[in-house]
Amino acid sequence: MSTTRETLLGGPNASANQPGSWRTPATTGPRILRKIFCLDDFEEPARRYIPRPIFGYIVSGSETNASIRANRAAYDDLAFVPRVLVDTGERTQKTILFGRTYDSPFGFSPMGGNSLAAYQGDLVLARAAAKANIPMILSGGALTPLEKVREVGPTAWFQAYLPGERGPITQLVERVARAGYDTLCVTVDVSAAANLEFSARSGFRRPFRPTLRLAWDGITRPKWLFGVFARTLLLQGVPHFENTTTPRSPVITLYGERDRGRLDKLSWPHLELIRRLWKGHLVVKGILNKEDARIARESGVDGVIVSNHGGRQLDGAISPLRVLPGIASDAGGMTVMIDSGIRRGTDVLKALALGAQFAFIGRPILYAAAIGGESGVHHAVKLLRDEIHRDMALLGITTLTDMRRDRLMDARSFDGGVNRKP
Repeated sequence: MSTTRETLLGGPNASANQPGSWRTPATTGPRILRKIFCLDDFEEPARRYIPRPIFGYIVSGSETNASIRANRAAYDDLAFVPRVLVDTGERTQKTILFGRTYDSPFGFSPMGGNSLAAYQGDLVLARAAAKANIPMILSGGALTPLEKVREVGPTAWFQAYLPGERGPITQLVERVARAGYDTLCVTVDVSAAANLEFSARSGFRRPFRPTLRLAWDGITRPKWLFGVFARTLLLQGVPHFENTTTPRSPVITLYGERDRGRLDKLSWPHLELIRRLWKGHLVVKGILNKEDARIARESGVDGVIVSNHGGRQLDGAISPLRVLPGIASDAGGMTVMIDSGIRRGTDVLKALALGAQFAFIGRPILYAAAIGGESGVHHAVKLLRDEIHRDMALLGITTLTDMRRDRLMDARSFDGGVNRKP
């Protein structure tokens, strides 16, 4: 299914969804949000709020963090070539994706264990995304049943970690369909568990083992201890991994290991099986090779998310932004999206210029939920929308279709070629 961008015009004061007036600090929600002026500002307060093992798991990449660094460098290597004296008074960032109009060209990436960092974190993100009219992708590693998330989040998609086994695939796909999801996202870059060294050094294990160190980390963060951990145990009981193809297992246990299933056996024939079973929109996440994107398209996939899992799988994997143009050029009618490393409105616009039709943001959104709940997530969305709205004016564009490759050049080039293609 192809994706187009809406060209309807709407000025900055046309509706409550327009971000033209969002240029002041947050005036509602926790006071800490008044000191948050960009997505990066959420990280340090979250570090102080979330226990060290959990924060270490969220923030870490694999091994040396080379891919995390490369993700940011790719965006920094591109510079804008703006146009001036363009009437941009009526501009819009509305985007049509799989036949649905969203208010912005970005959504929330799937993240496992949200409810360890924020009370009912999955539900918080789903409600906030629905109110903002943008998609939120629920992780297969979530601690909230997928049915509950869909009830409160009509814009939610579901992301699955699937083994190379017909029975478990069939059962989970049918469950997702019964829950009313219209978009299924299959992550394909997790054939082996990543080597998250920083996470391990921080004391994180899945499932958690009760230890004195873990107890101390909780005690020294009383807001998290009572606002998330104790509240969850009292009202919901011990959290479990709810949406996997393996037996339901607790996130905290004295014994045993989490069964991830045979993810290393998943292959293209299984994707074709999923396509036959799933009647909604099918997305594959974790594509970095344009040959894999071609096979996905020929297998009937509706869209791909170009991603290196936020730098959390293969250390040294290429940045998605660098391979995006090649994948987009061979996409045909398939929708191309991107995640990994996006932190600014300018990042979103650079990705759109290189062929993406949508972008997803992960860690900063979870940090926002942790320190500010739903108000924190709303503030994060407003900040990013405001940046995009402002940047569009400064670039001289009124619709996102105007964001083309000729608006970029290699920032490392010094030969004056202002229309150089990346």
